[in-house]
Amino acid sequence: MAKADRTAGVSGKARQSAFEIGGASVAAGTSATIELPISRLSTHTEINLPVRVLHGKKPGPTLFVSAGVHGDEIIGVEIIRRLLGKVRAKTLAGTLICIPVVNVFGFIQHQRYLPDRRDLNRSFPGAASGSLASQLAHVFTKEIIERSDYGIDLHSAAVHRTNLPQIRISDDRPKAAELATAFAPPAIITSTLRPGSLRGEAMAAGTDVLLFEAGEALRFDEFAIRVGVKGILRVMAHLGMRSHSASLSSKIEPVRSRKSRWERAPEGGIFRAYKTTGDLVYADDVLGVVSDPFGDVDIPVRAQRDGVIIGKTNLPVVNMGDALMHIAEVQTVETAELRLNQFEADTLSDPILDEDEFS
Repeated sequence: MAKADRTAGVSGKARQSAFEIGGASVAAGTSATIELPISRLSTHTEINLPVRVLHGKKPGPTLFVSAGVHGDEIIGVEIIRRLLGKVRAKTLAGTLICIPVVNVFGFIQHQRYLPDRRDLNRSFPGAASGSLASQLAHVFTKEIIERSDYGIDLHSAAVHRTNLPQIRISDDRPKAAELATAFAPPAIITSTLRPGSLRGEAMAAGTDVLLFEAGEALRFDEFAIRVGVKGILRVMAHLGMRSHSASLSSKIEPVRSRKSRWERAPEGGIFRAYKTTGDLVYADDVLGVVSDPFGDVDIPVRAQRDGVIIGKTNLPVVNMGDALMHIAEVQTVETAELRLNQFEADTLSDPILDEDEFS
């Protein structure tokens, strides 16, 4: 089916036709929760993929927002919950598809992977007769990606790590770059696609997807949640799906990077970090030290380049070679830290994102 399903009325004005998904029909100006069948547990309990569709009265693009592709990355679930409190189908142009928990199996078990130990984000496009991960990827590809013009996929760092809120985009995708700028996150990172990823499959299907990374697994982070909610609302306004609002404007330019690397532990021991996410560092700056348990030896961990810390470990106990700090080379290094600090202050003080402001 066409991604943007619109019909012209007799008057010549565009009117929305119903949105079809999973055998269900959602009328214009309404919302519905659709259960997409996935599989059955060993107990014969049916497992479905819950999807909330908000189908606007007016024609417009179809945007999906997904979270929980990795079952322990729960921050996106809260972002979508708050987003749904700010959007109504009656005032929407186009269609918003929200999938707060994609990997329902891992989410229930507080686990990153599926029961077959496969990574869903390496299993796209999937197959109807494949592994459990492949079946889930197949359903998501057919029912969500192929019905959408754009997507925003919400992630966090893996367990025992945290990420500065950032948008990752692919190279040579001008529309994705445009939407990333509209999202206005603290950082925009151009990164390569991973084989079998949701973003890679979406690109192959002609759907530009922003990958949002923020916070850590199995934890909420208020700053990251607010960045995610406001960024999605900005993208929707940019696409004409909702009205522009002065409260959504951002005067702070994101830091931008096309190259990053992890600084790793030179020895096993106890890591004491001196820096954190959002900090500006210069080559040879000491990021922290690795000590033996007795405290007899402190081995400094030094930055190998100028840049901004966009990720770090939260686990002090490290082995030789463990990833400690993720540093992104950025444009306009001199003002990067100031901009990031101002971004955090503005986001946390923004009344539009206070919980009691949500209807």
